[in-house]
Amino acid sequence: MSKPFSTLPSTARVTPTPFEVSIPKGRLTEMETLIKLAKLAPPTYENSQTDCRYGITTHWLVTMRELWLRSYKWKASEDRINSFPQWTTEVEDMTIHFVGLFSEKKDAIPILLIHGWPGSFLEFIPILELFQKEYSPSTLPFHLIVPSLPGYTFSSGPPLDKNFTTEDISRIFDQLMRDLGFEGGYVAQGGDIGSRIARAMAVDYESCKAVHLNVTFMGRPEGMTDDGLDTYEREGIERMNNFRTMGSGYATEHGTRPSTIGHVISSNPVALLAWIGEKFLEWVDDPLPPNHILESVTLYWLTDTFPRSIYTYRQNFPPPPIPVTNTPRWYIKKPLGFSSFPMELARLPRSWVETTGNLVFWGQHKQGGHFAALERPEELKSDLVEFVQQVWPGIAGGK
Repeated sequence: MSKPFSTLPSTARVTPTPFEVSIPKGRLTEMETLIKLAKLAPPTYENSQTDCRYGITTHWLVTMRELWLRSYKWKASEDRINSFPQWTTEVEDMTIHFVGLFSEKKDAIPILLIHGWPGSFLEFIPILELFQKEYSPSTLPFHLIVPSLPGYTFSSGPPLDKNFTTEDISRIFDQLMRDLGFEGGYVAQGGDIGSRIARAMAVDYESCKAVHLNVTFMGRPEGMTDDGLDTYEREGIERMNNFRTMGSGYATEHGTRPSTIGHVISSNPVALLAWIGEKFLEWVDDPLPPNHILESVTLYWLTDTFPRSIYTYRQNFPPPPIPVTNTPRWYIKKPLGFSSFPMELARLPRSWVETTGNLVFWGQHKQGGHFAALERPEELKSDLVEFVQQVWPGIAGGK
């Protein structure tokens, strides 16, 4: 029996293969063994700092490892994931996995939700749950599609014989949306790397009619000073500068030596927990439940995601002389919506974001961080719905 929200529109040009997560028991046993055998670093001044100024503490890592072994259950995560309709489909000889909620309404608006690193489709599960509770398949006003980026979780990795970039991802995702029957138009939403992909889709593909972002990566716009900015906006710029100075070492490693760090982190699940668990600790406003961090790390480990997922960072090295979003090439002429959360890594003033596109919607929030879809799903959902309802009647023929 098919799941609710699993009927694709009649305009779909492909028949995706239904998908369910089923990790072999042997893989789970191997992971548990490696967690038990993992050697931890000896005590140091750095790993003893409770403010985590030098990274995660030994205490946190030991505590999380014990929870991983004694209380976290992958089967519960697997059941939760499988409660949503999922599929795989082929695009350019790549297998693309996606979760979706499809409406039975003929005028439903397609929305593509794009995650980043160290995230996955799991980030958008809370928003999908909200839509599930609020609507039935016959009343849902949107089609919601959450793909796994190439190299992430159940999507195949990028090619082994040629370079692959965020622009390639944007081309593949545009093709995915058109294959699903949305050639007439769709809206893209993204944070982190997803924001860059969504921007490229808006700039390069006619079918992408509007974009909603919750972060943009940029430098100071030419000729723009801090004059006229309020204290909150100045603090946001300071936060971005501090992140670039003290928090972006991982990105330099990803971008300059992805092979080396890929081998290192792939050797040990506890190493993976340390490397990406740090981000789920530092990049949020309110702390995430430990089980969520363990769920994300476990999914990465069981799908060999880490070494396959960091290729997009190479585009930043050597650094471009001008940040990409500041250039005319990446200016979004289509309707642009933006949601600003206080603990975002690059919380930038509205006046800066306005230089990167046709900004028609701005949502300012009092709580939330880098993983907005996960941390503040109600707020992000509300902004996205308001933005789409505002702009859609004037685009895609109101379709």
